[in-house]
Amino acid sequence: MNEYAPFDAAFKADPFPLFRQLQVERPVHRVNLAGVGPIWLIARYDDAMAVLSDPRFVKDARHVLTPAQKSRFPKLTPALALLQQSMLSQDPPNHTRLRALVSRAFTPRRIDGLRPRIQQLADELLDKMAPRGEADLITDYALPIPITIIGELLGVPDQDRVRLRAWSSAFISAPPTDKSVEQLASAVDEYVDFFRSLFALRRGRPQDDLISALVRAEGDGDRLSETELFSMTSLILIAGHETTAHLIGNGTLALLQHPDQLERLRREPNLLGPAIEELLRHASPVEAATERWAAEDITVGGVTIPRGELVHVLLGSANRDANRYIDPDTLDLTRDARQHLAFGHGIHYCVGAPLARLEGRIALGTLIQRLPDLRLTVPFDQLRWRPGIVLRGLAHLPVAFGRRK
Repeated sequence: MNEYAPFDAAFKADPFPLFRQLQVERPVHRVNLAGVGPIWLIARYDDAMAVLSDPRFVKDARHVLTPAQKSRFPKLTPALALLQQSMLSQDPPNHTRLRALVSRAFTPRRIDGLRPRIQQLADELLDKMAPRGEADLITDYALPIPITIIGELLGVPDQDRVRLRAWSSAFISAPPTDKSVEQLASAVDEYVDFFRSLFALRRGRPQDDLISALVRAEGDGDRLSETELFSMTSLILIAGHETTAHLIGNGTLALLQHPDQLERLRREPNLLGPAIEELLRHASPVEAATERWAAEDITVGGVTIPRGELVHVLLGSANRDANRYIDPDTLDLTRDARQHLAFGHGIHYCVGAPLARLEGRIALGTLIQRLPDLRLTVPFDQLRWRPGIVLRGLAHLPVAFGRRK
């Protein structure tokens, strides 16, 4: 069997042969991942749905690990511990409380109000790219749109938004080594210092932004503590732009690899809504759900996962399960892919999914209409992919456009 290697660029470029093999031979499979330890991989759609829906798979490991299991974990610095306090790492009832408070600030009305700004930003970026005839679609387009939008949504001043990208990249990219942990701790310290000042500023002078709403968010006499504010803003920062950037990048690449589908989408822009769902399924920007822990011995797909074991649901594999989708490796923009798992499932379903969908529709729709003859300038096997367990996305996507002479 091929090796599960999420920190390896070659694996990230094409994980699907392994996913197909796991679905058939070992759909519930335990591996020992270097730098992480033993984890269980869930490869099939139905098993993924079962795990994501089962409250016995918990997010906070402290509630299920034995003293011996806890002793094997490295001690987190106070700064790094902040990243473990967001609602994504919490179970009910605390998760319920945090999500309710955040949802009051992350309203559909606020998201829909961003539509004109997203369109303006897409047009401005394409205006800059068009005269050149070529671009790196990741750095020139896919990243600037969501990082600008999430920076404006949070209320981070213009001159500081470049730092958001650096912090987010440090939080999620590197495999766990002594050096990367040290760099991560340094990035978190910088992040904490910056946002502590911004929280204090918004308490005294609130504005129409998400940080002002978060510091004021209150329900039944409860509000977010400063630690929860730090962890929540880091979650919004990462989830608010990384997944969308990968949706735009992966989606564009998938369309370039399926020119018939690209041309159909150009001719039939009304397909854009279903197309985004199919691209999310086919080229999932979130390859694996964040960690869950078995609170007791639990049987999944006929295999018993012991209490205290770490579980990763392979969303990218579940979304290509032949038992769920006909010809799952085929990109079909007319497919009904609305039940895909790209944003997860259950109580931890991505709260930012509506924003990601809106940005994806505008960014991809505008791109393919405005840039004729969009094409790769390097072979597929020379594209660089970012390492990581959770996300799957390109580091660069060099393209050219304009009619060939």
